Amino acid sequence: MEEQTTIKSKFKKLWKYYILQSLLATVALFVLVFILKDKMVIISSMGATAFIVFAMPKAVSAQTKHVIGGHIVGLASGAVFYFTSLPYLVEYPLAVGFAILFMVALDLEHPPAAGTALAVVINEVSLNAFVTIMLSAVILSQCRYYLRGYLKDLV
Repeated sequence: MEEQTTIKSKFKKLWKYYILQSLLATVALFVLVFILKDKMVIISSMGATAFIVFAMPKAVSAQTKHVIGGHIVGLASGAVFYFTSLPYLVEYPLAVGFAILFMVALDLEHPPAAGTALAVVINEVSLNAFVTIMLSAVILSQCRYYLRGYLKDLV
């Protein structure tokens, strides 16, 4: 019961930010979908990135280094396992596990990038996929960077 009261009071206090930041995330993803409409499965992890960037902009995983670096690690991990001849029951989990390992080891933690590894190993490895994912990561991280003075942590 106390948790609901906290949520309600926080929402009452920051309701304009909740609405504004949700709309900003919607607009950013609209732009990505409009530009990258042919690669929806590949950029599916960007929905989670948008959540982190717009709902938790002060979080470590929302920093530009983590958004871009994490997705690079996810791309690399997915690409490595895309080219193996392992059964998918082994290949898919390994792509995600290695992405997690290297993100943590390199201090580039960005949870949605594990989804990037999975999307790449399942779908495709191509220059187009790389450009799509990196362009999406750059756009979202730059939104956070340029709006940082206006965004509040909502969680």
